[in-house]
Amino acid sequence: MQQYRLENIRNVVLLSHSGAGKTSASEAMLFSAGAIKRLGKVDDGSTTSDYDPDEVKRQISISLSLLPCEWKGAKLNLIDTPGYSDFVGEVIAAMRVCEGAVIMVCAASGVEVGTDQVWGYCEQNSLPRLIFINKMDRENADFNKAMGQIQERFGKKCLPLQLPIGAQTSFEGVVNLLMMKAYSGTDAKEGEIPEAMQSQASSLREKLIEAVAEVDDKLIEKYLEGQELSQEEIGEGLRQAITAGKVVPILTGSALKNIGLGMLLDAIHGYLPSAKDGQVVTVSDSKKETSEPSAESPLAALVFKTSADPYVGKLTYFRVYNGAIASNSQVWNVNRKGAERIGQLFMIRGKNQEPVAQIGAGDIGAVAKLTETNTGDTLCTQAKPLKIAPIEFPEPVFSLSVHPKTKADVTWISWGRRLPGSPRKTSP
Repeated sequence: MQQYRLENIRNVVLLSHSGAGKTSASEAMLFSAGAIKRLGKVDDGSTTSDYDPDEVKRQISISLSLLPCEWKGAKLNLIDTPGYSDFVGEVIAAMRVCEGAVIMVCAASGVEVGTDQVWGYCEQNSLPRLIFINKMDRENADFNKAMGQIQERFGKKCLPLQLPIGAQTSFEGVVNLLMMKAYSGTDAKEGEIPEAMQSQASSLREKLIEAVAEVDDKLIEKYLEGQELSQEEIGEGLRQAITAGKVVPILTGSALKNIGLGMLLDAIHGYLPSAKDGQVVTVSDSKKETSEPSAESPLAALVFKTSADPYVGKLTYFRVYNGAIASNSQVWNVNRKGAERIGQLFMIRGKNQEPVAQIGAGDIGAVAKLTETNTGDTLCTQAKPLKIAPIEFPEPVFSLSVHPKTKADVTWISWGRRLPGSPRKTSP
């Protein structure tokens, strides 16, 4: 995969209550973008993001999963996260390194406890977001009911950008309210809006355009004078409104049928902030400061996840904010006040690791076998140390520690996986 500039990178976290279809949606997006050749399914354990044996067995996400793909000249770093609040640490870590979010809502279940929870996290972090009403092909799917619940719970700023054509077994496509066109099937074949939907589509489009125009003085003046806004003006206005938190567009589709997921990729690419639009939050003498990310500045990267890989051992995930980090180099861990030797860097997609020469500003990557670095640490240059504000995890409800009985047990990590070269254990 080629290197991308800050303005061409989108770091987006996928959030929802468990069972709303994040993993299936991410799989469909990867397939639509050509990042994978076969569309996997949660039911048979073949998805890209849920690869851990426990995830396959339970058919749920337990850890965050990095899923990069290329779309229309940009790199989209999608991060699939668990829906169960038991694994909220993974959600918080993923949100910390993203500039945008997609909140999934099941068309049959509507707004649930987990939906409330992730919405609250987005509000706390002022994270621009889209809402995707998924599973329109499911029994009891009701777009209008789900939309009503969303607006009742989260406010009238949540406005439909799309409408479904049909529902449940008759679901066949979506209507784009900006383009005022219908798109049917997995190939999004363009057509005219069904006559029965024309009135509703026109009414909702007018509300959306009015909300978009209100964020820009020139647009609202033009709108009030009765002049027609161009598609470019509406699109740019919508992007500004989303970034400012004034509008949260509602999209829809079916991940299992792969209907509407290509248009979700379009919305992520066109409306959510790029890595260049984000901020670098640093701490110095207990004070927080913000600055703009820069590819020309000295290295500053935040470690947001540490895992044990069965093949390479300790695997460290990081987000680069400034500068770049190269394979076979040396960096400074400002938290541990020590140097770290960087070996081969990887671009991660699920469990697959693609070796890369460099990870640039705005991008996300991983490296194996760091000795001192832990989650929350900052990697930088010793000449110009910079400490990025660490991830603020929720306080644990209770704590415990695990101690090995014998030296033979030392090589076992507490959640039951073997480290490379350690003996296979046959009893608990």
